[in-house]
Amino acid sequence: MPAPSRPPQLQDAYLAEIKRQGMVVTIYLVNGFQLRGSVLGFDAFTIVLEYESKPHLVYKHAVSTISPQGVLSLKLAVETPENGEPTRP
Repeated sequence: MPAPSRPPQLQDAYLAEIKRQGMVVTIYLVNGFQLRGSVLGFDAFTIVLEYESKPHLVYKHAVSTISPQGVLSLKLAVETPENGEPTRP
């Protein structure tokens, strides 16, 4: 039986754009440790980060903050009511 599909998540769009642009990010872990590198991939529970020229598997529950080193342009879909007017998030 296939897994139920889930709606797109903000974190998925954020990480996908970081990966697409090849941006360097600093990942702050909840224990205060910092990792700096490029996002190679991610799923619902993990992020693969190239750090010190090696891939590292980082569990999302250990992540406090992800800070890109450049400007990230992220366009989010905005729901519109029946009258067609855009709403603000």
